[in-house]
Amino acid sequence: MAIRRLPETIVNRIAAGEVVERPASAVKELVENSLDAGAHRVDVAIREGGRSLIAITDDGCGMGPDELMLAIERHATSKLPDEDLFNIATLGFRGEALPSIGSVSRMSITSRPAGDENAWTLAIEGGKVGSVAPSSGPPGTRIEVRDLFYATPARLKFLRSERAETSAVIEVLNRLAMAHPDVSFSLHDGNRERIRLRAEQGELLDARLARLGGIMGREFMENALPISAERDGATLTGFAGLPTLNRGTASMQFLFVNGRPVKDKQLTGAVRAAYADFLARDRHPLLALFLEMEPRIVDVNVHPAKSEVRFRDPGSVRGLVVGALKHALAEAGHRASTTVSAAALGSIRPQGAHQLSFTGRAHSGAVRMPSGSGYAPSYAPVAPPAPGMAEAANAFYAPVSEPVSSESGFAPAARSDDHAADAVGLIDHPLGAARAQLHETYVVAQTSDGIVIVDQHAAHERLVYEKMKQALGERGVPRQGLLIPEIVELDDEVAAKLLSRAEELAELGLVLEGFGPGAVAVRETPSLLGELDVQGLVRDLADELADLGDAFTLKEKLEEVCGTMACHGSVRSGRRLNTEEMNALLRQMEATPHSGQCNHGRPTYVELKLADIERLFGRR
Repeated sequence: MAIRRLPETIVNRIAAGEVVERPASAVKELVENSLDAGAHRVDVAIREGGRSLIAITDDGCGMGPDELMLAIERHATSKLPDEDLFNIATLGFRGEALPSIGSVSRMSITSRPAGDENAWTLAIEGGKVGSVAPSSGPPGTRIEVRDLFYATPARLKFLRSERAETSAVIEVLNRLAMAHPDVSFSLHDGNRERIRLRAEQGELLDARLARLGGIMGREFMENALPISAERDGATLTGFAGLPTLNRGTASMQFLFVNGRPVKDKQLTGAVRAAYADFLARDRHPLLALFLEMEPRIVDVNVHPAKSEVRFRDPGSVRGLVVGALKHALAEAGHRASTTVSAAALGSIRPQGAHQLSFTGRAHSGAVRMPSGSGYAPSYAPVAPPAPGMAEAANAFYAPVSEPVSSESGFAPAARSDDHAADAVGLIDHPLGAARAQLHETYVVAQTSDGIVIVDQHAAHERLVYEKMKQALGERGVPRQGLLIPEIVELDDEVAAKLLSRAEELAELGLVLEGFGPGAVAVRETPSLLGELDVQGLVRDLADELADLGDAFTLKEKLEEVCGTMACHGSVRSGRRLNTEEMNALLRQMEATPHSGQCNHGRPTYVELKLADIERLFGRR
């Protein structure tokens, strides 16, 4: 077949296949145009997940009739004034969105510049452009996209359900809203309003946290750590959740580069490395990070959808992210998320199948107390007590002077210590003064405004782990030599990458050197790892270096070993502690960073405020 030039309509449809994968992709491109136009309000309406209708209305700068005709031509844009692809300061710059969407749908554009009295409208149907006509409308632009992919029916077969497509639109709009807290957003799906975010006022960090709370939930806003760091001309800000506030997937991790939502392996790997000490591999933190840097040191022209970026110095960016997150987590000290205490309060609210009523009679069903502050429980009238009843009750509830014999079959559930009265001054400490030990596993402490329940094994496991890490940092990783060096055969390029980081690997206890083309010889390994599969370790390390450019796997293996040793070397459940030991544990937790969670992200203690406890009993 002879070479021929494709028709313009086919060219636009091919471009649409790259830019517009689904309705959410069209929403993303059009909302980015609104933001680049300086809009302070963006309203989105969709029908059938965006298949039958996508309508974007903004109050941006608007377009005149001449600009309307240029806007729907391919590679026509106002966002590259100096034609420099390495100095991109806007979300869009390719000039492909409008012609691509118009080639596969029925699209109309109505726009009015701020200083003009009239609006103008233009219709495009399947790539066929109409003429500009006068219209009416407020300043700004409204774009309606109807019957998306009607010109390419095969693409419709690959769309998912209406619910899935609507969820994708919500996710796209939420990501853009996070990066622009000064802009109000709304989304209506034809049945109800799905998003309503007002423009936030005040300082950027405060406005950003309020916007994140509106999208990620109040729990995140209450348990978010502020992030602020700078390195080599790059600035990182945002908020990261405490380790005890985690999820089973990474869907609540949002990363932005110069205001652009991105999905980048380097940044995702940096987040995983920063939280490696605090979460199990199958748990993920909640966070939103905003990286601002000179446009010339980041390439956003990597993917047609602009969802991927490439950094000139990825190692510096990784170091910035890891360092900022670790610093914020260290500053949090022993703090645990408020969701832990909320879950505890929820679990102990009266809801048993058979409980005693206020009259002392058993009844079925839960006793549910309204949360209003003015609630006062109404008790059933009770006859006056008979003479001597009060004395009998006092005798019954009086403390036992002698320990209950185990032969009687009734052992005390909680153990308190006689020295507890001497710890009155300790209740002003953050974790309070130890009062009792429950089931030889949980330490109960009294604070100035509540109580704290500590899992003694999980808490001490974190303390031992942090001491081991400190010892490793001070003395280095001890190594053990191999009687016979292990030869590992690799690709030439992979072997070269490993050898280029030989000095860093040696600091971690792994000593290797070149052994001819495409092979390395391992002479020493970390003694902490004991007997190990050297071949598998080096190959896994090579794969990790290829993806992340850092010796991440080996660090993880060392941390896993430290965690295992800490678990076996910590105070076990079932061990009785006296008051001095319990208070010493509390004081060590207060002085040790990250002691609010064990090595797997589980909380080490639960704090219940006195006000919350009083609500449980109807006192408030």
